[in-house]
Amino acid sequence: MLPGFLTRAVELLLGREGRSLHLKAAGTATAVLGVVMLAGSWAVVAAEQGARGANLTTYPKALWWSIETATTVGYGDFYPVTLWGRVVGSVVMVVGITTYGLVTAALATWFVGREQRRRHQLTRGAAELGEATVRVLHERFDRLERLVAGKGENPGG
Repeated sequence: MLPGFLTRAVELLLGREGRSLHLKAAGTATAVLGVVMLAGSWAVVAAEQGARGANLTTYPKALWWSIETATTVGYGDFYPVTLWGRVVGSVVMVVGITTYGLVTAALATWFVGREQRRRHQLTRGAAELGEATVRVLHERFDRLERLVAGKGENPGG
């Protein structure tokens, strides 16, 4: 069941046509982060198994530690004590920081792009309104010129 869910989640993140490159990158990074956290949890349990003072001895604890590490919260309740456990922690940390940076950049780009599109529409609307106003004014002036030119002539001939 879980692999099907993960496949569907990855398709939703990456599969839409027309999605911008920065959103695809953020989606890919999020998927990679999920895999790294799951695999990192398993790897840290394997690395810490039997080490003196190890507190990452079960997968649920290691998964919680992985989430803390990826988000850089690091409560300090769980931590690796072996060299390989710390290497796994470093990988989880770097991937987490990178992912959250990409997601933040994607959101910022989305907000800025939305505002730029709004301003462009307003500018285009103002330009169209200005053109319509100029056209109406020209028509009025043309009518006034015809009226003035017509009154100056002798209507009787």
